[in-house]
Amino acid sequence: MAYVTFGIKLKKGKSNTIKKSIKGIVLLVLFPFLTLAQTDTLRPIELFRADRLGEAQRLFLQWLEKNPNSETATKYLGEIAGQRKQWKEAEGYFQKLKQDHPTTADYHFKYGGALAMQAQEMNIISVVYYLGDIIGSFEKAIQYQPNHIEARWALIEVYIQLPGILGGSREKAWKYADELMEISPVDGYLSKGHVEEFYKNYELAEQYFLKAVKISGGSKNSYKRLISLYKKMKEEGKAEAIRLIYNQKYSK
Repeated sequence: MAYVTFGIKLKKGKSNTIKKSIKGIVLLVLFPFLTLAQTDTLRPIELFRADRLGEAQRLFLQWLEKNPNSETATKYLGEIAGQRKQWKEAEGYFQKLKQDHPTTADYHFKYGGALAMQAQEMNIISVVYYLGDIIGSFEKAIQYQPNHIEARWALIEVYIQLPGILGGSREKAWKYADELMEISPVDGYLSKGHVEEFYKNYELAEQYFLKAVKISGGSKNSYKRLISLYKKMKEEGKAEAIRLIYNQKYSK
């Protein structure tokens, strides 16, 4: 049996390939916007991944202008603002995202993070005003994603940095470190070491960081935290020994 396409008689074996090619040409001619839409979508993401943030931002803004409810464009614009330390802009983007997608944990986390970064530059009265939103956002992230590691790290940092009069508490920070132990033992040991280091209990911090090194098989983060701690302890010999191990492991 033969097939006829545009007046050309084709043998059965070749007809499928040619018909697919013709179909592709027809789609490209009649519906070029399909290809353009895909290019418009991929191009700014590729630029973002290549760290060409200015170009990516320009294209995402154009994208958002055409589609004001685009989750993707809004998310990447928030990420770009965060990378540029434009925290107020990041706050706006992630506030919209958490309102439009209220059960997405990361949008609550990043909104809280943008507020927390702004709070570092605020006076005490302004910090008090934002504090509930900051803590509440991190807690929401955990509510919607129970194993959210970064939100627990953020809460640990909030509670050790805050003065007691504003709700700062070693016990509250330790609670989240205990939770991290259940989710990720490496993060649990690192977070407990971080808390002890903050309160200048350096020997205890060392023990936790060493445990993190052991169970992680020598992760970059665990080595770096141990080196930093030894510098604070003025243990230059230990710091250099760990640095040599780190370099042998990762400078390849």
